[in-house]
Amino acid sequence: MRISFSTVVALTVLWVAPGHAQGTSADAGFAAPDVASTPTAVAKSAKRGIAYDLASPADMAALAPGVSWWYNWTSTPNAGVPANYLTQYQMDYYPMLWNGSFNASTVVAFLLANPTIHYLLVLNEPNVGGQSYLTPQQAAQLWPQYEKIASEAGVKIVGPQITWGTMPNYSDPVAWLDAFYAAYEAANGGRQPSIDYLGFHWYDYGIADQLNRLDKYGKPIWVTEFANWHSQNDGAQITTLAEQETQMTSMVATLEGRSDVFRYAWFTGRVSPDPHYSSLLGATGQLTGLGQLYLSLPH
Repeated sequence: MRISFSTVVALTVLWVAPGHAQGTSADAGFAAPDVASTPTAVAKSAKRGIAYDLASPADMAALAPGVSWWYNWTSTPNAGVPANYLTQYQMDYYPMLWNGSFNASTVVAFLLANPTIHYLLVLNEPNVGGQSYLTPQQAAQLWPQYEKIASEAGVKIVGPQITWGTMPNYSDPVAWLDAFYAAYEAANGGRQPSIDYLGFHWYDYGIADQLNRLDKYGKPIWVTEFANWHSQNDGAQITTLAEQETQMTSMVATLEGRSDVFRYAWFTGRVSPDPHYSSLLGATGQLTGLGQLYLSLPH
């Protein structure tokens, strides 16, 4: 998702998908709570990441005690990230090819120049209006380009990043994936697409049930965006920090406990407005209360 907001129907729940833009100012329009910046040191979960365009060394230092990786929906880190980020913060960066707009030779050159990067995220929310928005058939035509890059650079493919969306006939992520597999196999002599990990996004209750629906594909999963943004006026909406903390605690426990979940990333570092209290960062280099919780949860 990117900074323009997209309305996505998730089952019977209406949620508004946030967005992400390159070079977004870290502090623009955000009223930061006065919260200590560094939690009690804990051993990191290799699974635990953040979906956010990190651009500040101070933010990285605040997150580093409990966050192991991040991505920014683009193919290179923000220019504000120090070149020695991995040794300084022990946080991995993973590039994404958001849709089909990329220079393959440039992407391969970047990956070869950064041999610590072993994974490539691809195709952001193909069934969501305002995102990559590709039909299963269009995605099947694009996929061999991803496969070629992964082969040349020696990385694994993570994707597509699927969710409940707005595309007619393909709002259900499983319906989209089934049609994608069928289209790819039809065009490639029955061979299945090269997918090392599926990506999934979720902003509501019931994440375990949603992941169970993906079992049929036999792939480990990266949950590359998650939070609870339930907003229907049904008594279950998320309207306080305490409610979001409860949901984060439950969702992280589920993701940590599942052997089929390889990585997960909370959305997001900062978002304004933030009606569901999902920002991990306040002022530059400062964690919110939710950020402190995220770094301290068991794994």
